[in-house]
Amino acid sequence: MKNEFTVAGIGELVWDIFPTQKRLGGAPANFAFHCNGLGAEAFPVSCVGADPLGRQLLDELECLEVNTDYVFESPQYPTGTVEVALKGSKPTYTIREAVAWDHIPCPPELKVLAGRLDAVCFGSLSQRSGESRGSIRSFLRNVPPTALKIYDINLRAAFFSKQLIEDSLRIATVLKLSDEELPELANYFSFTGTLMDQLEQLRACFGLDVIAYTRGAEGSLLMSDKEVDDFPGLEGEAVDSVGAGDSFTAAMCMGLLKGWSLQDVNLFASEVSTFVCMQRGATPELPHDLINKVSAKIAEITQ
Repeated sequence: MKNEFTVAGIGELVWDIFPTQKRLGGAPANFAFHCNGLGAEAFPVSCVGADPLGRQLLDELECLEVNTDYVFESPQYPTGTVEVALKGSKPTYTIREAVAWDHIPCPPELKVLAGRLDAVCFGSLSQRSGESRGSIRSFLRNVPPTALKIYDINLRAAFFSKQLIEDSLRIATVLKLSDEELPELANYFSFTGTLMDQLEQLRACFGLDVIAYTRGAEGSLLMSDKEVDDFPGLEGEAVDSVGAGDSFTAAMCMGLLKGWSLQDVNLFASEVSTFVCMQRGATPELPHDLINKVSAKIAEITQ
């Protein structure tokens, strides 16, 4: 059912600058795009400059049929850009500082949006500045207690700290992290033992409802206090992994909102993110046959 749920992604909105072109980027916009395609009323919450790049970003979102009502414009700061270099399909990023998304405001209408959400996704990078960090946390305080608060940790060098991560984990109900990010948390919080031991310590320490642990082509593991599902991944030739993690988060969000088992959620999120990995760019339109196939499988399992 279209617009069964209302969700938002709050944080950075940028142009990803590749050697030969630029593409829409930023986890909140990618998350909102895919949630929108999967049937939610989805809003990116961010800030762009009152400049040509900002206008182009808004135009791009509108072309993708993503609502821009909560993408604010800054007259003082430029639109964010990120230089992206690909080694094979794996990206590295050079992220410009002192840009518009470092200055996301939190006017009353944004708090009204927060109050009607079923889920919100936020990360670490967008909290690097005091202004945006304050706005994001004010927004999260106005989200209903029953809503999913998904912390897609997305650690980027030099733009995070133990305190920022700890504060965010205490807000979150769902955590998504990668095999490259868990060692950072284990070091910060003295988690020890096997992978499962460390994930369980992380879940229990911060009272998380669900942890999603991703391993790229090696699959993903979802954990709650009642269920664990370890999925080995799907075959597919990776072309460009930019945005694949955001599509996984979006698909996971929708599955959790629908009350699916972790096994079903993991399958769905893996199907979606594998498809995105096989395309150029972070926001390819998901084919109807993929959505229908996964939906039919879920229906079959849950009958």
